[in-house]
Amino acid sequence: MLVNGCDCLIVIKTQYREMGVPYAEETIREAVSLLKEEATIEGGGLCRAIRKSGGVTGCVVTPLTIGTAPFLLYLAMGSAGLPLYVSETRNIYRYKLNLLPVEDGSRFDLVQERGGSRTLYEGCAVTSFELRFNRGETVHLRLDIKGERPPAIYPYTDPLTTETGERFSGDYVTYRINGTEYPNIYSFTLTTKKEGGTRTELRIKRALKQGGDLPDPIEELTITAQLLRDKYEYRHFGMFCITLTRLVMVSDETAIDCADAVIGPLRYYVAGTVNAEVFTNGGETLE
Repeated sequence: MLVNGCDCLIVIKTQYREMGVPYAEETIREAVSLLKEEATIEGGGLCRAIRKSGGVTGCVVTPLTIGTAPFLLYLAMGSAGLPLYVSETRNIYRYKLNLLPVEDGSRFDLVQERGGSRTLYEGCAVTSFELRFNRGETVHLRLDIKGERPPAIYPYTDPLTTETGERFSGDYVTYRINGTEYPNIYSFTLTTKKEGGTRTELRIKRALKQGGDLPDPIEELTITAQLLRDKYEYRHFGMFCITLTRLVMVSDETAIDCADAVIGPLRYYVAGTVNAEVFTNGGETLE
């Protein structure tokens, strides 16, 4: 079930942080399994089922904003180093995020307010995520969430608020491949599965142009998303970067069958590392 409305709210809590997350979709719910006993063919038996709670399952699709991007990318990646002060800025700190399997990554609690009632899901983790950059659209992050503890009633009645702020847009994202910027990339989707290890794939849509295509092989690709308002310190607060190394092409699905500009999709497997850099104001912790 997809939920999108003003009467619903998602709040993510860690030991030191609490943030109301704006979302486009959410399917957070109790995971339920049934142990079912069917009647015999002759019809002499009874049909029974035992209901067993399996914790929490579902996903949250959220637009990334200046306030939510560092925190949500940290939860997606799983690990953050110590904050480092950025020289020649007033109060900006940099975190390096590392991709970890779900077994080794960060844990958090999730509060869901729906229809006037509040439900607490404890000990949640991100099992996979998808980050989407499209020209003319807001940058969206999908978090697939799983937890083993059964839900509980959230007892606190304090007002819960949603984080607001400028949203990242695909129009202000740059892509550098092997040190060279490629402005002909129209769409970029990064998908990572984290159970039993990490597996990352990319889907890139680019406009074919004269003079060459994307290089092969790709040793390093850096995606930089930036907010351009004057009140943010240039290239720091209001920015995040994701760096991937050793990209192996899986398929080229480009079909050239028209006289107009051709935008063709490429699929890559990441055989190297995946890490990110995010910036916060005032050295606030991500954990």
